[in-house]
Amino acid sequence: MMTTGDTRRYISLLTMCDEDDDEFIMFDSGASLAATAFPNFEEIRRSGKLCDVVLIAGGLRFSAHRVVLAATIPYFRAMFTTDMAECQKEDIELQELDGDTLESLIAFAYTGRIRITSANVQSIMQAANFLQLNNIVDECCKFLQARFHVQNVLGVRSFAIALGCISLVLSADRFLYKHFLLVSMGEEFLSLSVDEVVLLLSRDELFVDSEEQIFDAAIRWLQHDPSRAVYSPKVLVTVRLPLLKPHFIADRVASHPMISDNLECRKLIDEVKDYFLMPERRKNFITFKVKHRCCFDAPGLIYAVGGLTSNGDSLSTVEMYDPVTGKWCCTRAMNSIRSRVGVAVMNRQLYAIGGFDGHDRLRTVEVYNPELNKWRQVAPLSNKRSALGAAVVNDRLYVCGGYDGISSLSSVEVYNASTDRWLSGTSMHKQRSAAGVAVIDNYIYVIGGHDGMSIFNTAERFNVETGVWETIKPMGSKRCRLGAAALRGKIYVCGGYDGCQFLKTVEVYDPETDEWSPLAPMQLKRSRVALVANGGILYAIAGYDGISNLSSMETYNINENKWTLMSSMVAHEGGVGVGVIPLSPEKL
Repeated sequence: MMTTGDTRRYISLLTMCDEDDDEFIMFDSGASLAATAFPNFEEIRRSGKLCDVVLIAGGLRFSAHRVVLAATIPYFRAMFTTDMAECQKEDIELQELDGDTLESLIAFAYTGRIRITSANVQSIMQAANFLQLNNIVDECCKFLQARFHVQNVLGVRSFAIALGCISLVLSADRFLYKHFLLVSMGEEFLSLSVDEVVLLLSRDELFVDSEEQIFDAAIRWLQHDPSRAVYSPKVLVTVRLPLLKPHFIADRVASHPMISDNLECRKLIDEVKDYFLMPERRKNFITFKVKHRCCFDAPGLIYAVGGLTSNGDSLSTVEMYDPVTGKWCCTRAMNSIRSRVGVAVMNRQLYAIGGFDGHDRLRTVEVYNPELNKWRQVAPLSNKRSALGAAVVNDRLYVCGGYDGISSLSSVEVYNASTDRWLSGTSMHKQRSAAGVAVIDNYIYVIGGHDGMSIFNTAERFNVETGVWETIKPMGSKRCRLGAAALRGKIYVCGGYDGCQFLKTVEVYDPETDEWSPLAPMQLKRSRVALVANGGILYAIAGYDGISNLSSMETYNINENKWTLMSSMVAHEGGVGVGVIPLSPEKL
């Protein structure tokens, strides 16, 4: 035990220190003080000690401490630290909240914990939004997003709009567009107002197999309430009538009572008939929107076609990647071996076009039906082509450029599946082989490539409506054997070869500004790389790094500007053609 004398001697030791000595220690309890203090605050509150304010909601009264509420809830900080009328009141009534919810949020102020359930998430989110507890609002948004369903997404969306929660609205929109077909068969859809249904049916992003499904949804909404007949013209305009099959218009649209009994609707039907009969006047039909709908988040299965072995031999092998399982598996091989093959998807069928079999450039074309798991031959190209670009617009398959064994090509061929015929299209400005090809709306973009002498950074695009090629701004780097894909209205290019080195750099083109911008590079250098968009994500598949063929794949997240290595192919070693067959909306 320390005596008084010991204490004096200890103090005298301290006083002997230099008076100018400014050394000290700072003790920091870190989070431990808050960890012990707040449970004590909660215990004191529950015992009713030292409380200086009573909050009232739904007839229930809750005692609390102003300083704790002000420190943890922004709404009360503003109330208690400014000259608001409630600043000095002992009883404060919150008419906007119910009692149970207020009790939960007061407990959160003292403990930092709150229980969110399907039963209380709406009231918790409303109250947290009112009290400016943004962290709780964010957690409620995540809770709701994880529980989107075709039967509740429209209701959640309306709730989010009422709260001004833009992030939740956007998430609901993405789910709604992706699952539109099933949503349109539910009660929430039938309960929409006319303005809401018109806005929804007008969206470009709806995931449907055909425009006929949009018409069916519109009719379901109109028929749900006979008084809606007056809205028939307003709703019918949202259906892109020129995209309907003529026999469907005659058999289902024109003959439907909701349409045939309305003069304005009959005029629309007459106008679309003229649209079909007089193609030379289609530019004058401003009533109709003819852009095909495209859901960026629509998922699909990725098919890697043909390609090369490590010895440079061409393959007939085909394998498929399922983004849900994250695995590759082999599927039915092609009838022919093909490397440097053009690949495109039209009407959920996979086309393998031209290519090189190790001896000759090919004219042959075959198409894979995933439902039958079978390849079949279709009409051959007019010209032999390898290293070609392929794209689909408005149910037509366009083949651009390539190499015929003698020279690079500028010619274009167009395939009509209904007639099984290839026709000559408008040639490009330049001869291009090993170029990147992508589509936005009615434009086909052909980017980079080479003519046998020079590698290009130039690009051009084809207007399908006018039949004219036009030059766009060149890339920052020249590239051949690059990957190209369109996503959310922009063109992405990656990798390739510039004549000196194999590339892992990436650029993005914005058609609205006619500008290219650099992005984060891929993890690996990749020439002969295939780039596809699937489910809102970019996939860079296979390639050649200057030393060996690559079986690897990496994905790009456009929100994070980041590439991530994924599962490698199991049966290919590089140089594949790639296409994505979207899943049917009914199978989501």
